[in-house]
Amino acid sequence: MDDAAQDPSPPPARDAFVASVLEAIPDPVILVDPVLTVVLCNAAARRTWRFVAPGKPLSFALRAPALIRAAEAAVRGEGPISDEYDERVPVQRVFSFRASALPGEAREPGEPAALIAFHDLTEARRLEKMRVDFVANASHELRTPLASLLGFVETLEGPAKNDAVARERFLAIMRAQAQRMSRLIDDLLSLSRIEMSEHRHPDAPVDLAAVARQVVDTLRPLAEDKGVEIRIDSPGPVIVPGDRDELLRVADNLVENAIKYGQAGKLVEITVDSVEDGGRPHGRLSVRDHGPGIAPADLPRLTERFYRAETGDKSGTGLGLALVKHIATRHRGRLAVESRRGEGSTFRVTIPQSNP
Repeated sequence: MDDAAQDPSPPPARDAFVASVLEAIPDPVILVDPVLTVVLCNAAARRTWRFVAPGKPLSFALRAPALIRAAEAAVRGEGPISDEYDERVPVQRVFSFRASALPGEAREPGEPAALIAFHDLTEARRLEKMRVDFVANASHELRTPLASLLGFVETLEGPAKNDAVARERFLAIMRAQAQRMSRLIDDLLSLSRIEMSEHRHPDAPVDLAAVARQVVDTLRPLAEDKGVEIRIDSPGPVIVPGDRDELLRVADNLVENAIKYGQAGKLVEITVDSVEDGGRPHGRLSVRDHGPGIAPADLPRLTERFYRAETGDKSGTGLGLALVKHIATRHRGRLAVESRRGEGSTFRVTIPQSNP
C-alpha cells in the first residue's frame, strides 16, 4: 500500500473540516502555531476581537500576559491551563479561557499547535454586581424617604389625627416622597440593566434628530410651565446605530435637566448634527441652557451616582447623568460637559454613525 492510500484526508480537506467545526462553536475559539501566530479562529472570536485574524500574532489582538503565558505553555505540550483575564477597553469584559496542546509531533510555524477556548463571564459578573449594588444603593437612598413617611404616619395617627389641614398637607408630602422612591427604584433598575449589557453594542438604525423632536414635544408643557423657550436645530436626519428607547432616555434627561436647572435663562437650545471625531463620522446631540452654570468643583462628579450639584431643585434621583454616561458608553460614544458660572451649560453626546 502506498503513502497516498494511507492518508484518506488531504490537508486542505482536513483544514476545511476543522474550520467548519470551529464555526459551529458559539464561544470564541482560536488555534495558534508554535510561535503564537493565529492559524484559525471562528466567527465568535472575530466578533469579539476585531483584530484577531489568521496570520497575525495572538499578542496583537489580545494584550493579556496571563493568556500569552498559558498559550506558550500549551505549545510546549504543558497543560491544559485555565485562567481568567479582564479587558478594560472599549468596555470592561471578563473571560475565562483554557489553553490546550494539540496532539502530534513537533510542528512547524503555520501549523496549529494549541487551541484556546474562551467563555464570556461578563454578563454573569455584571448580574452579580447589579444585585449587590442594587441592594446597597436602594437601602441607602430609600432610608431617608422611608423614615419621613413613617414619621408622618405616626403624626397622623397621633397629634394630627383630627387635624384636617395638617392631614392634607402631610398626605401631599407623603405622596411626593412615595413618587420619589418609585422614580429612584426605576432609575436604579434601568442603570443596572444598561450596565449589564454595556458590552453589547446596539445596532438598529436610529434618527437622533427624530428622537430629539419627540422629547421636545413631550417636555414642551413642562418648559411652558416654567417659562422656558425650547429651540431645536437639526438640518436633517442623523442616523446612528443604537437603541431608540435608550437614546430617548438620554435626550429626555438632558433636556429636562436644562429646563429645570437652567430655567433662569428662559431658553434651552438643542442641536443635532454630524461631526468628525477621530477620523470617523459621529452623530452629536447638544443641549445648552442659559442658566447659572455649574461650579468647576462639581463638573468632574456630575455622572457619579446620587451626586447632586448645589442647585435649588432637589426633586431628581441623582441618577440621570449616570444613566446618560452609561448609555453613551454602550453606544461606543461619550458624554462631554462645558459650563461656566453665569453663562449656562452645554451637554454633548456623540455616537459613532457606523459600527467599528
